[in-house]
Amino acid sequence: MATEAKYSIVGEVGRGSYGVVYEAIVNQTRGKVAVKRMHCNVPENVELALQEFWALQSIQRQHENVIQLEECILQNGQVFQPISHRYRKSDSHLLLIETCLKGRRCMDPKSACFLWFVMEFCDGGNMNEYLLSRSPDAQLNNSFMRQLSSAVAFLHRNQIVHRDLKSDNILISHRHGSPIVKVADFGLSKVCQGKGNVNQHRFSSACGSNFYMAPEVWEGHYTAKADIFALGIIFWAMVERITFRDGDTEKELLGTYICQGKELIPLGEALLENPNMKLQIPLKNKKSMPDDLCKLLHDMLAFNPKERLDAFQLEVRIRQISYGKKRQRSVS
Repeated sequence: MATEAKYSIVGEVGRGSYGVVYEAIVNQTRGKVAVKRMHCNVPENVELALQEFWALQSIQRQHENVIQLEECILQNGQVFQPISHRYRKSDSHLLLIETCLKGRRCMDPKSACFLWFVMEFCDGGNMNEYLLSRSPDAQLNNSFMRQLSSAVAFLHRNQIVHRDLKSDNILISHRHGSPIVKVADFGLSKVCQGKGNVNQHRFSSACGSNFYMAPEVWEGHYTAKADIFALGIIFWAMVERITFRDGDTEKELLGTYICQGKELIPLGEALLENPNMKLQIPLKNKKSMPDDLCKLLHDMLAFNPKERLDAFQLEVRIRQISYGKKRQRSVS
């Protein structure tokens, strides 16, 4: 990948509409890394690549449940230039890179202009595949819910709103034995300016995946609490193993929805049409979740964002629920 052959590509592990992810080896240490390549041939791709870069490089302190960026490399033709924060480049240098990329006009469609993201390698695939390949496990679900609520609270404290949380964008690592979740894919994220409460920032561009979008996202005016709605969809689907089949890829995906005949309506869209709709939680089996978890999901999926939990309240509440906790044996 670079002239010094710092990395050796092993093979492709994932592909999306905005980039390709490879497994690679660090030649000096023989350690594994994940390498995401984003082609900067059109302005839309440049914007996505830069949003992911700014989000990951802006985090001053790493969190166990957020994917770690090792370095970012700009490829222009056969020239490779490291631009990540690990090389302590100044903000003015990074802004110059951004300006050059945004101002670039690729007249030649074969022109090689890429951003390469070198990140920690996760050996367990994504959370969707991981959970659907295993039997339901309340303790594992509880662990994942705690880890994800901690990760999102960390991001929001650092003024980062993800805007595309879904089980496909959450990776699994076994590096330390027990499965660890890693929030990844920051291409649609936003880094809010200033040091105020992240929930005071307003967004207008509707983005994300339909089945995880909050009602207010469909309308095009929302806050960081849209991330909490997406987590609520993930938690509910994870606990009850509610899935749907993606129309484009035919993949089975974890996610909740409303049935209208044979049509599946995203929960956020259904709530927008009927704000007074009562969510049937649990959907399948009342024994599948305790009352405190049902109440938590209702509070995460509230139609009105003002009535919805924020990430910091969720981080506290998730530790108080009884679901998935080992019961203490009484000593007679």
